[in-house]
Amino acid sequence: MTIIRIPKSWELPEREVTPEAAYFNRRRFLKTLVGASIGASIMPIMGCQSSSDTDKALTATLELPKLESIKTNPAFATVDRPVTNELLAGRYNNFYEFGTGKSIWQAAQALPTDGWKVEVTGAVKNPRTYDIDDLLKKFPLEERIYRFRCVEAWSMVLPWIGFPMKLLMAEVEPTSKAKFVQFISYDDPQLRIGPSWTLGGKLPWPYTEGLTLEEMANELAFFAVGLYGHLLPKQHGAPLREVVPWKYGFKGAKSIVKIEFVESQPATFWNTIDPHEYDFEANVNPNKPHPRWSQATEKFIGKGADFSWEKRDTLPYNGYGEYVAQLYGNK
Repeated sequence: MTIIRIPKSWELPEREVTPEAAYFNRRRFLKTLVGASIGASIMPIMGCQSSSDTDKALTATLELPKLESIKTNPAFATVDRPVTNELLAGRYNNFYEFGTGKSIWQAAQALPTDGWKVEVTGAVKNPRTYDIDDLLKKFPLEERIYRFRCVEAWSMVLPWIGFPMKLLMAEVEPTSKAKFVQFISYDDPQLRIGPSWTLGGKLPWPYTEGLTLEEMANELAFFAVGLYGHLLPKQHGAPLREVVPWKYGFKGAKSIVKIEFVESQPATFWNTIDPHEYDFEANVNPNKPHPRWSQATEKFIGKGADFSWEKRDTLPYNGYGEYVAQLYGNK
């Protein structure tokens, strides 16, 4: 077993976007986080790059075509905390194909998204191959404001745009043999940087994730094609990402190229690497600590212009127990 150290007529809500001249107060952030239980996993930000030029470059990655006439689903229009500032969310990501640390947004711009196709196959009556324009036109898009909780004990609130997974399920009609679904991410060994902690070790690329069929059919399970009112940026997993807000963020496969309905529980990236630390279910649970840190609290990255954070209690199922607890025998 390898132990790896890894340093969710209405108008859209108002966005509090950082002015172009604003930049992150890195020194304050690092001072605040020293000694945090999650240690190095949350520390790498941007080196010494905290200039307005960096913010301009980041803003350019977020200036994508707007998704017009999108309504916010009233059932998911607010949560108990503010929407995270778009620039903060845009520069604080995990995307291990493009390296380690949270500032992978530069490297992620190498992701080729033109002509993107998504194959839906396996135990289904109607296998399909969609291009991204098919998905944008075929399924009615809506905005959902979801909490996002990383296994590393930090959290955000993100305004995803997309469609419920159950709509795609109805289109392809899984057969009685289908018990699970696997999501496979784009992978190109020529572009893949990979994480620094592998020390040359072989990882189970491409990145894969999975759900039970019942989880995929749940009201919360969502395919994201956009964020903050526009198409999904590459660092967030363009052009199609899995969003399951009651689970830890690593369950949300990015840049999906294949969706396969299968009979048996599929292998997934983190569960394959270290099942002791990353189980297949991966529901947010404050009472189940990670082997190397507590999950009882989280650091909420909010709406300010720098990486100040607020300590909050972790909510069971990330606050979505009324929707999902019955899936796991909990009322």
